[in-house]
Amino acid sequence: MHASVTPHAERDSALEPFQYDDAIVRKFVLATVLWGVVGMLVGLIVGLLLVLPSLDLDPRFVGFLDQPWLTFGRLRPLHTNAVIFAFAGNAIFAAVYYSTQRLCKTRMWSDKLSAVHFWGWQAIIVAAAVTLPLGFTQSKEYAELIWPIDLAIAVVWLTFAWNFFGTLAARRERHLYVALWFYIATVVTITVLHVFNNLVVPYSLTRGFSLYAGVQDAFMQWWYGHNAVAFFLTTPFLGLMYYFLPKAANRPVFSYRLSIVHFWSLVFIYIWAGPHHLHYTSLPAWASTLGMLFSVMLWMPSWGGMINGLLTLRGAWNKVAEDPILKFYVVAITFYGMSTFEGPLLSVKAVNALSHYTDWTIAHVHAGALGWVGFMVFGMVYWLLPRLFQTKLWSPAWMGWHFWIATIGIVLYIVPIYWAGITQGLMWLAFDDRGMLAFPEFIETLKRLMPFYWVRMIGGSMYMAGMLMCAVNLFMTWRTRPRQYEVVTHYAPALSKHYLDAPAERARLADAPVLEVGKKIDNVVQLNWHRRWERLPVRFTIWTIVAVVSASAFEIIPTFVIRSNVPTIATVTPYTPLEVAGREIYVSEGCYNCHSQQIRPLYAETERYGDFNLAGESVYDRPFQWGSRRIGPDLARVGGRFSHNWHIRHLVEPKSVVPGTIMPNFPHLLTSPYAANELTAMLSALRTLGTPYSQAQVDGAAELAAVQARRIRDEITLQDGAEAVPPGFETSQMVAIVAYLQRLGVDRYRDPALPSPMDSLVAELQGGSLERTEQ
Repeated sequence: MHASVTPHAERDSALEPFQYDDAIVRKFVLATVLWGVVGMLVGLIVGLLLVLPSLDLDPRFVGFLDQPWLTFGRLRPLHTNAVIFAFAGNAIFAAVYYSTQRLCKTRMWSDKLSAVHFWGWQAIIVAAAVTLPLGFTQSKEYAELIWPIDLAIAVVWLTFAWNFFGTLAARRERHLYVALWFYIATVVTITVLHVFNNLVVPYSLTRGFSLYAGVQDAFMQWWYGHNAVAFFLTTPFLGLMYYFLPKAANRPVFSYRLSIVHFWSLVFIYIWAGPHHLHYTSLPAWASTLGMLFSVMLWMPSWGGMINGLLTLRGAWNKVAEDPILKFYVVAITFYGMSTFEGPLLSVKAVNALSHYTDWTIAHVHAGALGWVGFMVFGMVYWLLPRLFQTKLWSPAWMGWHFWIATIGIVLYIVPIYWAGITQGLMWLAFDDRGMLAFPEFIETLKRLMPFYWVRMIGGSMYMAGMLMCAVNLFMTWRTRPRQYEVVTHYAPALSKHYLDAPAERARLADAPVLEVGKKIDNVVQLNWHRRWERLPVRFTIWTIVAVVSASAFEIIPTFVIRSNVPTIATVTPYTPLEVAGREIYVSEGCYNCHSQQIRPLYAETERYGDFNLAGESVYDRPFQWGSRRIGPDLARVGGRFSHNWHIRHLVEPKSVVPGTIMPNFPHLLTSPYAANELTAMLSALRTLGTPYSQAQVDGAAELAAVQARRIRDEITLQDGAEAVPPGFETSQMVAIVAYLQRLGVDRYRDPALPSPMDSLVAELQGGSLERTEQ
């Protein structure tokens, strides 16, 4: 290891030596590119799973695709988690570790904590890659990981926070640069979001039930889901922009004042916007309307960041034409501006009525993820490679080709999906001249989308090719690294000494009372108060927490405290044990990725699916299953619409009952048993959460499930003959999921004079026991 030689004259006794830890940055950069390749490869596979069923494939290949871990419902969460938390997450940490050390003029507070953070995060990613395809999921968008992994995330994230704030405390630079503000907001807000959205009562080592149910669970999920995008995919990348863009352009940030307004308005307003994802659902209208208003307001601070980024390049546009790194940044910031204009647009109720549940949302998300996040990461990685590996970039030409291939790929990806989404929305809402649904069969819309999905595959493949070019460039650059990295020793005064040497500055920022009104106003306008906050990280962090928590509390507390927000329905009763097991299988198979369970009060939807949903219908749903996309029809009223045998055939081989469907086959449901031995633990956990099960029902859960399974078997035998009952059906996962599907939407219309499904089973079980005793 070689340290730089500093002239003796420069080594003042008041100066302290320090070295930056670039080894941890190298590790995170390598992990970023590795997981980027993996996550995008899974994305290509998921895209193929949507189009391959439309082809006439070899039966042997179809049989291979029938593997449960290869279904769309299980792989889509793996793709989203890999891209968000593995690719983008590692990029965030690389940016934070590199820039924080230099902005604070100090090494990270603890090398050991850095190592724990890096290896802990990679272990979490591997755990996600194993568990999600195996069907272990919470079914909450962007929060699918099971509770043991959630605990690990909390520990590793707090380790990162400890190291980060320890570095701020040990800094040698008094002023906190704007990038650090966004890092602070990210660290504290993600902590709050992760903890409160993932509260569960476990019933096994891998599964548990959400602390919230129905409307409240939906609210908490989209409070988390929207702000995960805000504080994991926006604020840290704005921090990245504020550090790496000026470095790459060799220009100062355009406006310090704009960065202040941009930061605080973004932090405070963003946290309110989540409920706009639930327009026209069972969520109280006041909540979604409030979310819409703040979403529209969010456009202004978001574009403040875009303007600050683009105008930072003033006087440097000639460099943009020559430097692919700056090209990546310019396109990224442009996509940020497009996405943050489109987001408020999609939050408007009139637009949301058309766009919600369609591929328009998918296009919007990918424009932000591939354009804003992806291109910011690529620009940062290419800028860092020569500096981290202390050698020239292997191929600047490949970097330039990567930019153009990825840019064309994005266009070919998002344009057809925007088109597909608008097509979906218009077809779902269309009526003919007689006032009837113009496209009454859901499959008609699906067939219309196949050409768009194929074009998307071309665009996604091009973006993936660019990702592979980046990986090769990194690997070849790494191969030309020196045998030993040069470790430069820097010198800077300790913070206290440096600060005491500036009495004039200290006096200017002091909190001495100002008597004249004019001076008070001038002090506010000149932002002296903020300059002082920037030198007080604890105060800055506290005010950031106040902004986030206060905004959250104004929405969350009324949703939970005011009972009229979730009115109950007398005929809606808890699920039976077999239905609980079936619901867990529904969640495990990822059915929520394709089907919604929420009919909106739109005439087209009520004509297609039935009466719109009320809040009281989902009070026992933990977690809620309203969904966010419809590749298949809504299932909120599917109970009783089809026979048991129809459901069996539809799940084993969907095309046999719905020609043209792209739904995967689920033959394993007939050969895998439902978890009868866990039913008592399931009902016990639900009872702890307030579901009104008696202790006798909890203790007899397995017996009650067996009674219902025999009942379903007998009904199939009566309708279709004994040969229609598959072997082992009574103990299979198939009987459980059929029981669950047949329950959906029927309680609201049940005669209150009749016993509930649970009471009926209890009576049948007790009657059978009495009959056996008499015999």
